[in-house]
Amino acid sequence: MHVTAVLSLKGGVGKTTVVLGLAGSALKAGLRTLVIDLDPQGNATTALEPEPTETTIAQAMERPSAAILASSIAQSSWGEEVDVLVGSEDIERHNHPDPTSQRLGRLAQLLSALPRDDDAVSATGLAKYDLVLIDCPPSLGLLTGAALVAVDRAVLVTEPTIFAVSGVQRAFEAVQAEREHNPDLQPLGVLINRYRTRSAEHEFRVGELRELFGPLVLNALLPDRTAVQQAQGAGVPIQRWDTPGAREISGQFDALLGRIVRARTTRAHRPRARQAPEA
Repeated sequence: MHVTAVLSLKGGVGKTTVVLGLAGSALKAGLRTLVIDLDPQGNATTALEPEPTETTIAQAMERPSAAILASSIAQSSWGEEVDVLVGSEDIERHNHPDPTSQRLGRLAQLLSALPRDDDAVSATGLAKYDLVLIDCPPSLGLLTGAALVAVDRAVLVTEPTIFAVSGVQRAFEAVQAEREHNPDLQPLGVLINRYRTRSAEHEFRVGELRELFGPLVLNALLPDRTAVQQAQGAGVPIQRWDTPGAREISGQFDALLGRIVRARTTRAHRPRARQAPEA
């Protein structure tokens, strides 16, 4: 099971867009996917339009158990291959600025209830997922920290603007800090969103990001396309929105999904004695 967090410590840079784009690519690839909506704004939940649930992520984080987790997950409107751990604005009450280690481990405890093999599915009532995507809030507190403790990889999302660059710097520092609790955690890369080719400011900020993060900056720059908002407004994956802009962005999400799968597979097959932190 591939477990990836998508985060930035600045709001409005397109975290949820990236989560939805990856979920759409996973759907196309036939990967059973769970989207966890940790953002109190609940935009991922709104976009995926899951069926009603008895509980939400707020109750699941308060009392982690397989039963509450199962009652908080619903099938999305995209189809049976994409489920949602339903978000709620009530999750904000868990977002302590200085969480204890026990609280930081609650999401990892929840995810440990997900079946890893087919035999366990019927016993728990939970589905077996190939991919788990976590949409983090744009703040550093318990929720983002708990996500980083629970995952192997983190995608850092930014825009090529001065304040977004500052936000992704702080996100990278948060990833490095949480490795104290999760030594397996690695940044998968810095993904630049809403890039405009004719903007001198964007060109400057892309150069700045590459100076700061070097090869961690992903080569694919997500262009600023209205197709993203159109697909989200229609409640469908960007992969099903048949315009040139949508096809361009879809291909980049496919490549990012491949990077996630390869990173996890490489780690799983690496001899234990040779394991070392990745660059």
